[in-house]
Amino acid sequence: MKTNITTGLYWFRHDLRLTDNPTFNKLCEQVDWLICVYVQGYTKELQSSFCVGNTSKIKERFEHQSVLSLHAALKHKKQYLLVLDTPSHSALSDLVHKYKVTHFGSDWHPGVYEKKSLQALHNACPQVKFISETGYSLFSRNDLPFELEDLPKGFTPFRKQVEGLAIDPPVEALLQLPNAIEPSPEVPKQLLIKGVVTGGEKAAAAQLNKYLFGTDLIRQYKQTRNALDDWDSSSKLSLWLANGCLSVRTVYHTIKQYEAQRGANDSTYWLYFELLWREYFQWYLAKHQAKLFQFSGVQQVAPLSEFNQQMFTRWCEGMTEYPIVNACMRQLKQSGYMSNRGRQLVASCFVHELGLDWRYGAAYFEQQLIDYDVASNWGNWQYLAGVGADPRGHRRFDLAKQTATYDPQAVFRDKWLGSEQ
Repeated sequence: MKTNITTGLYWFRHDLRLTDNPTFNKLCEQVDWLICVYVQGYTKELQSSFCVGNTSKIKERFEHQSVLSLHAALKHKKQYLLVLDTPSHSALSDLVHKYKVTHFGSDWHPGVYEKKSLQALHNACPQVKFISETGYSLFSRNDLPFELEDLPKGFTPFRKQVEGLAIDPPVEALLQLPNAIEPSPEVPKQLLIKGVVTGGEKAAAAQLNKYLFGTDLIRQYKQTRNALDDWDSSSKLSLWLANGCLSVRTVYHTIKQYEAQRGANDSTYWLYFELLWREYFQWYLAKHQAKLFQFSGVQQVAPLSEFNQQMFTRWCEGMTEYPIVNACMRQLKQSGYMSNRGRQLVASCFVHELGLDWRYGAAYFEQQLIDYDVASNWGNWQYLAGVGADPRGHRRFDLAKQTATYDPQAVFRDKWLGSEQ
């Protein structure tokens, strides 16, 4: 007969889901009682020092919806989500001591500050057993066919070494959870802000199923993915991958399921190819850590640019001399999203045409993008600035040529700029 009562605390961070959450499952299997926590102000704690102004309301709305969805899923299993809005370290260590927590769980993440915050809790609570599995990436560190310090300097050699590796199937959500400690407090109602997408695990699953099995849109992905302003041109799964409403392993195995049922082509492979780009940047961050935020990047070569507040503001507001850039920036501000092609164009303009310090552009994206992922965002900005993973150095896009290719009839510019062009 069990005599020692165990109490677990699970900290949801970048994994706002119950399906394919191996750390959450492992914690639950080891404890009698469970406290589930989300720290609402945590994303602000993580914010880069280059961020100026506030996080966009559209991004906040998506996060809030995701939290509400998680709360509802837990409530259905007779658990609840304690939503806090206080500094994470003090709030969590207080809970550990108040409820005599024996086990603490939080998903592994490659971020610098994510690691520091967990380490601080380790130090403050040495008596607690910490559990952290890999749920944010396709592979775990042990899966990689090389040591982390030997991570290839570019994406292509990385891809060639990993794309044939077996990827663990997603784990099912637990049918039953440990006992809840106390009744659920009311989670604040969602912010009333206009937006075209809905956060949460249910919405993520619906989008994944619709894009693949509901529409067969994946079959044209490689041909349509560079469109500037069409919802169906790309999967949009990055919106839910970023805060963990959807796991990357679930996406991968759903692609393989689609290929088995309806056949594979270049486009179905290309969506996996894009998942590998995301994966590369996760390990890139895990290896290089704080260098991801340094002006000279991992190359340790300072670019010839500087910060100019007036020019930076004009870029943010979509008031540069380049209409295609302006349209993309207006789109971002109003929707919280920008196509991958658009991101490349505005970042290239920021670095090359405007000669600005790339870190401020990366930080602005951090505040505005619903699908902000620290590794992909800062890794891609380094790539464009010539201080990161691109072996060819600076990537400069010919804005006139790009405009003629991707908006030849000015449909995109007309929509977002109207008569201002």
